[in-house]
Amino acid sequence: MKIHEFQGKELFRQAGVPVLEGIVAVTPDEAAAAYDKLGGPVAVVKSQIHAGGRGKGTVIGNPEQHGVVLVKSADEARQAAAGLLGNKLVTIQTGPEGQTVNKVFVEAGCDIARELYLGIVLDRAVAKPVLMVSTEGGMEIETVAENTPELIHKEHFDPAIGLEAFQVRKLCKKLGISGAAAKAAAKFMPAMCRFYVDYDCELAEVNPLVITGDDQMIALDAKINFDNNALYRHPKLAEYRDLAEEEPSEVRASDAGLSYVKLEGNIGCLVNGAGLAMSTMDIIKYHGGKPANFLDVGGGANEEQVTEAFRILLSDPNVKGLLVNIFGGIARCTTIAAAVIAASKTVGFEVPLVVRLEGTEVEEGRKMLSESDVEIITATDITDAAKKIVAATGV
Repeated sequence: MKIHEFQGKELFRQAGVPVLEGIVAVTPDEAAAAYDKLGGPVAVVKSQIHAGGRGKGTVIGNPEQHGVVLVKSADEARQAAAGLLGNKLVTIQTGPEGQTVNKVFVEAGCDIARELYLGIVLDRAVAKPVLMVSTEGGMEIETVAENTPELIHKEHFDPAIGLEAFQVRKLCKKLGISGAAAKAAAKFMPAMCRFYVDYDCELAEVNPLVITGDDQMIALDAKINFDNNALYRHPKLAEYRDLAEEEPSEVRASDAGLSYVKLEGNIGCLVNGAGLAMSTMDIIKYHGGKPANFLDVGGGANEEQVTEAFRILLSDPNVKGLLVNIFGGIARCTTIAAAVIAASKTVGFEVPLVVRLEGTEVEEGRKMLSESDVEIITATDITDAAKKIVAATGV
């Protein structure tokens, strides 16, 4: 689950990570009032969408309007907000279609002496979280990693212990931080690592992390992704979810207990098991097709869930064909067959449908499909299924 910058900073503040004062606004007048309330000579109006690169992003139809704007008066704050709210912002992470800005965050300015990068992710190779820092604050970290990887410095840490003092000193030396700024880092970095662990994050990123003129360390941004599988341990985080920022079909699938990610292809995939779903997508691509989604109905899917999965797949206007690839284990082939038949009556299949069944109760499932009046192209294995759906969609 992703959250907005202003929400992340609220959590940072509670965790002892220094942030600046800021106010959320949903209208231009609220942005102007927020500027006055902050009381400083400058402020920054920031678009709030679930995507990075907002500072360099531009509004569709108004390329001069960027997603982060420095303002020096209430009227400028009003104008900046008016140029953002209700419009689509295109960044390096949104794609050309952009994302609609429904909120802005008006944040107090500060005296920036240096901009750094800080991020924490899980390094699966060593089964530990890793803190990454760089002198290239404000830059896309992917670009830094590709062009100048030597500028990214890493320290793995034990989640039960956290980042230790000697590790902070190592990182400060590599970043060229000393004196009072190093003392600030000795509090900031461990606090970020504790936050990452305590909230079961997948990503906790601050870009830029700034050192002020008086050697304070402040999170000028907050990009946080939580592990969905651990959200049950953090019930209060549910209120931070912004459904307007999520793909509607993915929200619908989540409500039905399905794992679904929408893609840009034209072949809808209904599969049980994440590994099999990935393999199905790969082999469709290998044979010249383009998968329209990742969809894992899971091992315990029932007829109602599978029928809803078909509704979701067919609601995508780009889908020109469906591939059902089931290896029956806990989810029996007869359950899938019954769902296919039920869906044909309640949803209707107006695109080619290729079905490959294997596993528990496969013969019974195949018989159910053959005796139904559903128009189906059967396949013997995953390769056969991929070839047939690619051919049927005319790719």
